[in-house]
Amino acid sequence: MLSLIGLVGGLTLLIVLTIRGMNLFIAAPLCALLVALSGGMPVFVGDTNFVSTYMSGFSGFISAWFFMFLLGALFGKFMEDTGAADSVARWIVDKLGFRHAVLAVVLACAILTYGGVSLFVVAFSVYPMALSLFKDANLPRRFIPATLAFGSVTFTMTSAGSPEIQNWIPIKYLGTSPFAAWEVSLVVAVFMACFGYWWLKKMIGRAVANGERFEARGEDPIIPERDYPNPITGIIPLLVVLVLSFLLHDALAQLALIVALTGGVLTLMVINFRHFHNLPKAINQGTTGALVAIGNTAAVVGFGAIAKNTEAFSQTVALMTQIPGNELIGAAIAVSVIAGLTGSASGGQAIVLPLVGPHYLDQGVEPEQLHRIVSISSGALDSLPHNGYVVTTIRAICQETHKAAYGAVAALTVVVPLVGLAMAIALFSVF
Repeated sequence: MLSLIGLVGGLTLLIVLTIRGMNLFIAAPLCALLVALSGGMPVFVGDTNFVSTYMSGFSGFISAWFFMFLLGALFGKFMEDTGAADSVARWIVDKLGFRHAVLAVVLACAILTYGGVSLFVVAFSVYPMALSLFKDANLPRRFIPATLAFGSVTFTMTSAGSPEIQNWIPIKYLGTSPFAAWEVSLVVAVFMACFGYWWLKKMIGRAVANGERFEARGEDPIIPERDYPNPITGIIPLLVVLVLSFLLHDALAQLALIVALTGGVLTLMVINFRHFHNLPKAINQGTTGALVAIGNTAAVVGFGAIAKNTEAFSQTVALMTQIPGNELIGAAIAVSVIAGLTGSASGGQAIVLPLVGPHYLDQGVEPEQLHRIVSISSGALDSLPHNGYVVTTIRAICQETHKAAYGAVAALTVVVPLVGLAMAIALFSVF
């Protein structure tokens, strides 16, 4: 019981401290220590102690993702410093009008995500263009994180055919394909895209009606009009990243993204070199931004590593896998809860699937249906305030606060996927 109280209390405290803006390098280890002590985990001694377990999760994430964060941050900063992002943004506004500035950002994120580019890198890459579009359209910048997240982690991340890991993990355990239950997936994805976009526009419209406008900041880049490169010079590097990632994904897996981002960065430097305003400064800022972003995320991953090693977590997983009634509902609840506890969609799947996969398959559940439900459900409660992507996008990339930005993020990345999940279960039950 004490372990369970500590787990729930530690998670709750982490969410509260994150929303209040406390530094995650302090908040995450502090909350993880509370969870460890309540679960009887020694702080320093033994094979499984607090320090080694936390740092294993922390360093493991950095080891796996450092180059992607670094190259993604450099790509975004180069797009900003050369004026390529501003140029593309203004071209879009000229062609589509200010009314479609939000749609342009959502589509850019969706295309890159469905093309296999990592969610974190998509945020780094599209943010400079999003900032320019919101500035030109005079829209409140606190909605940029929600716009980026909506285009990345909702209707694309968990849909049939998506190359994102959240759609591929079930294949190992269920023997399915990335296109499992594509008919239902298509219906749910279209619904989430339309409903989420309508809700996003409604929230932004209400804020504008209340007098909110774009507020410039001192750190925002100022690029003289005469220095704008041709818009195509901003689009070509994005296409290079997308094409290389798509072509090399099967052969190189995650390493394909390093090659793709390197190609994008080099392409951007070659075709826009004369438009750089301060290349050394851009490199320094990009590098620093990458370190802050990956550090914040790793701090939360370390908390998840501690949580997964407690007795309460093991009991929770066991309880979730024994939920009676409709098997698809049971699987959805199990994956959602564990993804919420760990703050990770992929982590929730990897923990739950080895247990629920054989259990539900033995009961006659269609593997393709289970695949799609597990995938969609992993992308809902994972987006609580302590989620690594949420923290990185709101704080490190967009320089916003959870208090200002998370409400809209939660609406689009928690509520919308939950509604889509309910629709998928209903469709599978009927058909």
